[in-house]
Amino acid sequence: MKLIKIAAAVLNQTPLDWEGNKNRILQAIRIAREEKVSIICMPELCITGYGCEDAFHSSGLQRTAWQILREILPETKAMIVCLGMPLSYQNSIFNVAAIVVDGRILGFTAKQFLAGDGVHYEPRWFKPWPNNARGDVTIEGQSYPIGDIYFDISGIKVGIEICEDAWVARRPGAELALKGVDLILNPSASHFAFGKHEIRKRFVVEGSRAFCVSYIYANLVGCESGRIIYDGGALIASDGKLMAQGPRFSYEDAQIAVAVVDVEKTRLSQFRSGNFQPDFISRPDRIVYQNFDFPELKEAVTDVDANWYAPPLPKEDEFAQAVALGLFDYLRKSRSCGFVVSLSGGGDSAAVSCLVSLMVKLAIKNLGVDRFRQKLSHINDIKDSASDEPEIVNRVLTCVYQATRNSGETTRNAAEKLAKSLNACFLQFQIDGLVESYVRMVSDNIGRELTWDQDDIGLQNIQARVRAPGVWLIANIKRALLLTTSNRSEAAVGYATMDGDTCGGLCPIGGIDKAFLQKWLRKLEKIGFRGIEPIPILKLINEQQPTAELRPKDQNQTDESDLMPYTVLNAIESAAIRDKKMPIQVFKLIRFEFGDQYAAEDLHLWVQRFFRLWSYNQWKRERYAPSFHLDDKNLDPKTWCRFPILSGGFDRELAELQRYIDNVGYGLP
Repeated sequence: MKLIKIAAAVLNQTPLDWEGNKNRILQAIRIAREEKVSIICMPELCITGYGCEDAFHSSGLQRTAWQILREILPETKAMIVCLGMPLSYQNSIFNVAAIVVDGRILGFTAKQFLAGDGVHYEPRWFKPWPNNARGDVTIEGQSYPIGDIYFDISGIKVGIEICEDAWVARRPGAELALKGVDLILNPSASHFAFGKHEIRKRFVVEGSRAFCVSYIYANLVGCESGRIIYDGGALIASDGKLMAQGPRFSYEDAQIAVAVVDVEKTRLSQFRSGNFQPDFISRPDRIVYQNFDFPELKEAVTDVDANWYAPPLPKEDEFAQAVALGLFDYLRKSRSCGFVVSLSGGGDSAAVSCLVSLMVKLAIKNLGVDRFRQKLSHINDIKDSASDEPEIVNRVLTCVYQATRNSGETTRNAAEKLAKSLNACFLQFQIDGLVESYVRMVSDNIGRELTWDQDDIGLQNIQARVRAPGVWLIANIKRALLLTTSNRSEAAVGYATMDGDTCGGLCPIGGIDKAFLQKWLRKLEKIGFRGIEPIPILKLINEQQPTAELRPKDQNQTDESDLMPYTVLNAIESAAIRDKKMPIQVFKLIRFEFGDQYAAEDLHLWVQRFFRLWSYNQWKRERYAPSFHLDDKNLDPKTWCRFPILSGGFDRELAELQRYIDNVGYGLP
């Protein structure tokens, strides 16, 4: 046997946080050294942070990244370390993995396939490296190999796939297998999305089997730059078997997953597979270094980690853990001193408030109270006096109920009882006088009374807008961050008051639909989550029909009567926006899906309404507070779903749908 101890690191990095990023890299190296690890793989672009955006174009960033790499070198004695960073070469910038051995830089493998869809924008900053190309980059008078290269370190061959390289059909791993590599390292920055971790497991384990190698996958964790959440989950597989995996959604700065792999075993598999082509001549893409001593190991890990057999996390659990971790990192990295929520007594603001409470519970469960307080030491109320979970929630979360004459006792009671159940700081404002002062001011100046028949939208919106200054004032006084409570379904159709309920610096639920939130709140009420107790008081919210409570009470306003049933809205949104279907196609799809529940005339009306509202309200989506990315239905125009602010409004397409209805009628074809 030829046994090697290897590790995959998970780091919580921040763009341009040079000292912090370096210290977390060094922390992972020191943990690995204590575990007697020979080879450790760090995440993609871990030196700079992945989300530096256009700062990647700065020559100063390139120089500082190089300086940080040089500062890390002394800590790599007797180890092989893979570090992700940007590197300038021939007037272009490349996303590279540096291989450092025993304090010496051997070279840089460059990323061949850049992620340029959705939240990824890599082609804006980097150039893809061509297959089978190699160059030499000179830095401070020293020349280093760069490109499509692999490394022979004292007889152990190490290849690299950088994140997206492993997700494409022509992945570099196939050619690395032909060259007989023993290990493939994958430094990744793979963002969270529902169910994505199971896909990663498959390509890591299957890659190790198909390529007859040991495969080491490293990743980021936490909310790195504001919108994207990383879930960690380091993976090590060998010859088709998962050997180790790290935790997901961790609140730690640095962690590693460790395994001992048998190189001779994978080489035997290579021989049997016929993949490996004997290296009869010196290959120009191989960097040889012969002076590294691998420690002699006696025993390999043969049992697959028991977590491999655990079922995937339910979507509701992934949602809670991802958003809670995102809120925690946003709180500490923005140096805000808490969160403020305008708690209406409805489902959306209740969900946001519960997520803040879950943030505290999950972080304390992971870190303990003392380390939780240490990580939020910029908040004096927590650092100096808060000693347990309820007290910390009270310091971190402020909920404000703001009533007008159109508000009901049901929502006020639900808001107050939920806030007290969470142990949040609870405030109540009566804003009817403020609303009336604005209405009177406008009426006096335009020379007529405002009426609901003539001025419905204006009279609704002024109530929502008057709610903004008070909660902003509370947030400013507390040096806290105001959270908005709009969900993705509302964003799709613009069912929100700009500068009213959209006010805030972060929208935690802006990436998830209303139908899911309703389901999630019911589960939180009755079951809770793994290790988290249920919140029975949510029954007061879950029993209500969602309503903005902006029209007079005798009008019985509900969200679904203003719009359409949320399940239908979600289905139309998915078909129209994610799948890019035209109105006639969308109508046929939802006619098939919901035809036994709703009249075809209503389905036709709702399709028309969706496309009109979607087109007219792009300007609102452009102005929404940042939200967390959670799945492939994101509507954020800055990172995922671009649409023109001004458009034709689907006039021709909706006319085509009308002609179809006129010819076929509402019966099923």
